[in-house]
Amino acid sequence: MTRTGLPALALTALACGAPAGDEATRTAAGEAGGAATAPADRVALFGDMHIHTMYSHDAFMGTVRTTPDDAYRFARGEAIPHPSGESIRLSGAPLDFLAVTDHAEYLGALPALIDPDSPTYGHPLTEDLFSGEGGAARARLGALSRLRELAATGDPINGPEVRASAWQRIIEAAERHNDPGRFTALIGYEYTKGVGGRHVHRNVIFRGGEAPELPFSSLDGDPEDLWNWLDGLREAGIEALAMPHNMNQSDGLAFPDRETWKGAEIDAEFAAKRIRNEPVAEISQQKGTSEVHPSLSPNDEWADFQIVQYYLDRVNNTDPISIFKGGYWRDALLTGLEMEERLGVNPYALGAVGSSDSHVSAGSYEEDNRFSSRTNTPQARGAAYREEDGGWENFWTPRTATHGTGGLAGVWADTNTRAAIFDALKRRESFATSGTRIRVRFFGGFGLDEAVAAAADQVAAAYEAGVPMGGDLGAAGTRTLGAPASSPASGNAAAPSFLVWALRDPENAWLQRAQVIKGWLEDGEAKEQVYDVVCSDGLEPDPETHRCDDNGAQVNLDDCSISRDKGAVELRTTWTDTDFDPGARSFYYVRVLENPTCRWSTWDALSLGIEPNPDLHATHQERAWSSPIWYTP
Repeated sequence: MTRTGLPALALTALACGAPAGDEATRTAAGEAGGAATAPADRVALFGDMHIHTMYSHDAFMGTVRTTPDDAYRFARGEAIPHPSGESIRLSGAPLDFLAVTDHAEYLGALPALIDPDSPTYGHPLTEDLFSGEGGAARARLGALSRLRELAATGDPINGPEVRASAWQRIIEAAERHNDPGRFTALIGYEYTKGVGGRHVHRNVIFRGGEAPELPFSSLDGDPEDLWNWLDGLREAGIEALAMPHNMNQSDGLAFPDRETWKGAEIDAEFAAKRIRNEPVAEISQQKGTSEVHPSLSPNDEWADFQIVQYYLDRVNNTDPISIFKGGYWRDALLTGLEMEERLGVNPYALGAVGSSDSHVSAGSYEEDNRFSSRTNTPQARGAAYREEDGGWENFWTPRTATHGTGGLAGVWADTNTRAAIFDALKRRESFATSGTRIRVRFFGGFGLDEAVAAAADQVAAAYEAGVPMGGDLGAAGTRTLGAPASSPASGNAAAPSFLVWALRDPENAWLQRAQVIKGWLEDGEAKEQVYDVVCSDGLEPDPETHRCDDNGAQVNLDDCSISRDKGAVELRTTWTDTDFDPGARSFYYVRVLENPTCRWSTWDALSLGIEPNPDLHATHQERAWSSPIWYTP
């Protein structure tokens, strides 16, 4: 997110409800949730549910020594140390919530080696891990291999006592920093499964302060085993959910359509178990965006955003389309429609969130305030050539240069508490951003356009006459205003209308356009269409192309300044799907685009007075994505 230093705007109640952290919010609820007086009073909260600290083995080997306490302090606006020795701090507002999600695998095993109170203090591996300066990197890699070998033999280095101690410290830190109504510290961890190096990772988030003695890790089973474990916890009164992430690096394994990870045929039971335990997916983070890939959606001009330019299993995968299919959210939404047609259950009715996946206890969400792991320099990030390269022509761009700064999770929650945030995730009233803090609302219903047009409070009317993001138009029985729930709406085969609403981040660029992305089944084949539904600067979508003209917003690459006379503070419209087929399964979600701004790599080059890396996009358009609304015939 690029900071423009502009004063905060007064947010309208229609766009965002009561501001997070105000007195009414703080007194409205305790830890149990305390629902607000009405859904229309829900507030937009921004947070990160994917942060690693020294208790993650890969972060520790990267010389990270900051703790969950540091992560919560950073999220609340304080400065903390970076492994490079610098001090890092958010330039903009603090977050509303945070989950520390250290890897369950080898949890706390390496920090325990240097903890005098640990049963593994002085373990033989310690000398390998902390050997001399010259071979430090090789020693760290060797230590990880040795750690895995020892853990497989039952060595106490990864024993339950070590892991339980780290897990308890993580929980205690969350309890210390959880401040209902002001700041929420969620209890969570990462389940890190790799299949041939390909990622089928997910984060696990708990609803309250209760958690099991030990987290379930990939050493205990595959993702289906994780869901069984979560089902068991739920029966015992502990509510939790999982959310897949880094689907873009799964090489198609994230969203299988025919075969489970155990090799069995996917059936309705498997599909129901998955969606019961995984209602949302993390679609934007440091290691790229998993919304869509250009090869899967060639007619989407905005699909090439933060696409990580590599895949993991180069030996077995030679067809790019087959690699990317099953690894991106929009494709999974389409696959889910097909599977529901076949199985009667949609395992991929997934809402959207973003997060950072930072491994330095702090998320780098701001484009002009980028920090990376370990060596925190433009050269290490691939945004600047080294002196020995002599220029860009001799420079090899590392894959990490295609990474983003990290996304944010947005929720529309009754209050800023664990229960309320968790419940928003469960009902998929959540949205994702690329790091900016655009507020997005999205409602759908039959006759919704008439309902909101006649209402003084459009949000209240939209909740009453339709469903918010995450809902289902068919299952919810939405109807034409004033008509019985069982009767069809009038006009265009009961075509649904949608309320689209976006409010600019007051510290970032102005908004350029809002789009509705529709996916549907036609004669059993998955289709998709991108509709620009509201444009900035008085422009109108073309009825044939469904596109707004470019608004002319510019970026000056000499100083990264942006046009101040283009773009909108707020975009709002009602849109009716005139191509609606009442017999076709479908989904709709909103994507909101800001005016162009400098990418973090361009800010790095500017700080050094050199030209930006020609292999990378100099500018990009930050964005937000709503969770979908589905239509089930």
